Amino acid sequence: MKIVVTGGSGKLGRTVVKYLVAEGHEVLNLDRDGARSHDLVVVDLTDYGQVVDAILGIDDRHSGFDAIVHLGAIPAPGLVPDVATFHNNILSTYNVFQAARRAGIKKLVYASSETVLGLPFDIDPPYIPVDEEYPARPESTYSLVKHLEETMAIQLTRWDPELSITALRFSNVKDPEDYAAFPAFDADATLRKWNLWGYIDGRDGAQAVLRALENAKPGFEAFIIAAADTVMSRPNAELAAEVFPGVELREVGPNDTLLSIDKARRMLGYAPLHSWRDHVA
Repeated sequence: MKIVVTGGSGKLGRTVVKYLVAEGHEVLNLDRDGARSHDLVVVDLTDYGQVVDAILGIDDRHSGFDAIVHLGAIPAPGLVPDVATFHNNILSTYNVFQAARRAGIKKLVYASSETVLGLPFDIDPPYIPVDEEYPARPESTYSLVKHLEETMAIQLTRWDPELSITALRFSNVKDPEDYAAFPAFDADATLRKWNLWGYIDGRDGAQAVLRALENAKPGFEAFIIAAADTVMSRPNAELAAEVFPGVELREVGPNDTLLSIDKARRMLGYAPLHSWRDHVA
């Protein structure tokens, strides 16, 4: 496929671009930052004119795309003032979605977030492992935008039954060099309780993007995308009893992810291959 990746210079984006290219796809990165290269076009995603022009065609670069992977955003709460997060992220996503519609592109995959599940879980989750079956519980402006983006995608796919939009609710993205810090988490269960001790290896995040491009059907679906395990060596039953004693713990393995990836496995064929345990003695 010919694929545009927005935010392809970011932590997850870099890995996604490399992964898609390695799988034989033609990829162009639209980002406002990044080292000058043959696969980067500098675009301000908050400027609709730039976005639609870049997606429709760029002289000497491309003449259109088959699919869009939208990762470009302020990537977390607290990095800039809340209003800046709201303005940048909601406008960028609307511009990308609208440009895709105008260009006749029917396959979109984009980065939603685990935060819509209720992070940082200062209010207990309804049950553990969490999944996609309960309503969104945004607790920050960043998360609110992610919820609004999902709501927008639902309506856009209602308007166009041929349009496929897949929201990947990525967990905390990690690269192999990050894993040396993981063993220290065991000393204090509260250090990572904010996302139920979850994470996603960037390479598996990229795999999820590809599986969505290959397997997502018309319409809208949201999927939690996490590693198959937690960041902890301590067993889940012990962690839940200490930090969430009043929450129902459903059947789960001792170190299995508490951010359920069952739906992504079932509908997308997602199968995480990487664990921090393979990198830390």
